[in-house]
Amino acid sequence: RVRIEEEYQTLASVTFQNYFRLYDKLAGMTGTAVTEATEFLSIYKLDVVEIPTNKPLLRYEYQDVIYRSKSEKWDAVVEEIIENNKKGRPVLVGTISIENSEHLSSLLRKGGIKHDVLNAKYHEMEAKIIAQTGSIGAVTIATNMAGRGVDILLGGSPDYLASENLRKKGIDPTKASQEEWERALAEVSDIVQQEHDKVVDLIGLHIIGTERHEAR
Repeated sequence: RVRIEEEYQTLASVTFQNYFRLYDKLAGMTGTAVTEATEFLSIYKLDVVEIPTNKPLLRYEYQDVIYRSKSEKWDAVVEEIIENNKKGRPVLVGTISIENSEHLSSLLRKGGIKHDVLNAKYHEMEAKIIAQTGSIGAVTIATNMAGRGVDILLGGSPDYLASENLRKKGIDPTKASQEEWERALAEVSDIVQQEHDKVVDLIGLHIIGTERHEAR
C-alpha cells in the first residue's frame, strides 16, 4: 500500500539563470556551448571560447542531404545502414527523440538488420550497448540524451569483454582479484586488437545524423 500524502505547495522558486547570477564568478566547460554563446553573453556577460582538439581531426564530414518527405529520408537512412553493414563497418545512427529511434528500429527489423537501440527507455542496457558500438558489424541507434560523454572504442571495449569472460566463469567482475582481472584482460586483448584493426581498415565508425540537433 502507498500512503496518499498532501499535495506539495511551492512557496518559492528561482530560475537557473537567476540562481547562477548570485555567484560573483562563473565558469564552465561543455561540448555544446558555442550554439548558446548569445545566451551566455546576454545573461551572464560571459564569452564562449572554443578550444581546438589536441590531435588532428580524422573524421570526414559529408554535406547534408535533404529529402522531399520523411519516408524518403528514412528509406535512405536504412539503405545507407545496410550498405555499410554488409561491409562489416560499425554504424551509429543519431536521432533526436525516442519516437524516431523506435521508428527506425522497426524499419531495420523489417529489413532483418540486427541492431541495438540506445535511448532513455532502455537505459539499463546502455553500458553493454556502448561497449560494443564500435565492434565489427554493430548497428546502434541512439538519441541525444543517451550515452553522453562516453568514448566509443573501435573494435569493442576490452573491459566489457573481460567482465563477460569472468561472469562466464562464475566470477563477479566487481569482486575479482587483481590477478583474475589481469588474466581476463589478457585473454581478450588480442581479439580486441584484431577487431580494432579491422574496423580501422573499414575507415572506422560510420555515423549517420538523421536530423540537426539544437545543441552542437
